[in-house]
Amino acid sequence: MQDEKPNALKRCWSTLRKPSAKYSVLTLLIAGVFGGIIFWGGFNTGMEATNTLSFCISCHEMRDNVYQEYKETIHYSNRTGVRAICSDCHVPKDWTHKLIRKAKASFEIWGKLTGVIDTREKFEANRMRLATDEWERMKASGSRECRNCHNFDAMSSELQKQTPYKKHMKAKEEGKTCIDCHKGIAHHLPKEYEEPED
Repeated sequence: MQDEKPNALKRCWSTLRKPSAKYSVLTLLIAGVFGGIIFWGGFNTGMEATNTLSFCISCHEMRDNVYQEYKETIHYSNRTGVRAICSDCHVPKDWTHKLIRKAKASFEIWGKLTGVIDTREKFEANRMRLATDEWERMKASGSRECRNCHNFDAMSSELQKQTPYKKHMKAKEEGKTCIDCHKGIAHHLPKEYEEPED
């Protein structure tokens, strides 16, 4: 039995060292591992580069419209100095959902290429559609990106004013999600938007 293990290892090692057409299987395996690491690192670096604020506002449609509105909000400047950037609110953190979101966002390039929102007037004409799409996405995910920073269970009844605290606890009981009540928190609401009655 003890002789079988060394023989099995020798046979395995011998197979790995056998040449394919030109290179040994071991060489191809090592090259594949290093190639995979390099590809993965490059792919991940590219994904993270598209999550930066500078990337998000690199087109004038975002820089001149929603970015200017965002700079006036508490998510940009606040007493604690914590800043939420575009990807914090619009891109999931976990890998699977992030990849799906990035794939869907790549179709938004079509809007850029066709000039659907390339002027302030066109942007405003499409604001309700754009906002509704985003609100529906956030609602479907249970406001997952909001909950990366905000959590009903972490809200303090002593530190939060009582009116918002009670509303938050009621929303929690009713199974509501952040976007149900907090539309227009980082960007102007569309002119067509009507606040639902409680």
